[in-house]
Amino acid sequence: MIRLAVLTSGGDAPGMNAALRAVVRMARATGYEIVGIPHGFTGLMAGEYRTLSARDVGGIIGLGGTLLGTTRCVALKTTPGLQAAVASLKQHAINGLIVIGGNGSQAGAYALSRLGVPVIGIASTIDNDLSGTDISIGVTTALDVAVEAIDRLRVTAASLRRAFLVEVMGNRCGYLALMAGLASGAEAIMLPEVKFSPEALMHQLHRFYDQGRTHAIVVVAEGAAHNADQIDQFFTSHPGLASFDTRVTKLGHIQRGGAPGVFDRILATRLGAAAIEQVTLGRWGHLVGYLNGDITTTDLKIVNTSEKRLPSDVLHLANALAC
Repeated sequence: MIRLAVLTSGGDAPGMNAALRAVVRMARATGYEIVGIPHGFTGLMAGEYRTLSARDVGGIIGLGGTLLGTTRCVALKTTPGLQAAVASLKQHAINGLIVIGGNGSQAGAYALSRLGVPVIGIASTIDNDLSGTDISIGVTTALDVAVEAIDRLRVTAASLRRAFLVEVMGNRCGYLALMAGLASGAEAIMLPEVKFSPEALMHQLHRFYDQGRTHAIVVVAEGAAHNADQIDQFFTSHPGLASFDTRVTKLGHIQRGGAPGVFDRILATRLGAAAIEQVTLGRWGHLVGYLNGDITTTDLKIVNTSEKRLPSDVLHLANALAC
């Protein structure tokens, strides 16, 4: 009997549980034994395994977070850590590993694959910075949460004639900020991929003020050249130039929490099922993702050696509309 293991790794994302449910139930239906590894790669190296049944994953499709728990495992980036992981898989007679996670998690999956471990990755990260997929598990739910929060902030911004600096997640990738800003009609969007200065932003807001705007929303990715606090400090230190009273709101991990939306539940279910199909086909070393409207697979080497860029047309559109 084929004995598979599944883990969730890195930052949690709404829909991880839906993917886990699909992996477990499809594996059992196909005749495979499936075990879950708590706490990601940390649990893998520690030898924490438990057999999962179809009932164990019942009722979790609509739950946020991850039933198995997750960690960011720095030790897996070291040779001893990789060796410990390989030894643990061999000790527990694992024939294949399924990794649900984002960039760092799939880097770990690729490293294990290079050591001969049969691995399949499932794209799951709210940052949407993973090559090999147009959209990852958790992205649309995180965007819904961010846009709802920004819509609420706009109401109070208009009432008090203020500019709100809304910081969203995205350390190296500004996808969340870009799409949340576009969907909420933000007056400005600050991204890690685009250079800007607080002074230029201040002049832009002042121009809007002169045009009769009573408030403004600025969406700032946490990894932008200047985060929300730094922009606010600049504005505060130049009171003669500032046109709006500013406030900072950091959405932070709120974007990760809560029940996954319909799209994320369906996407996660399809990706989880596709991962088991890849096992049956014997196609290891790939990431299961969603490209051009289809469930696809991409070699983990390509995933980990190529950079995913923001859609240039959306960038141009956001700039054109913020006038």
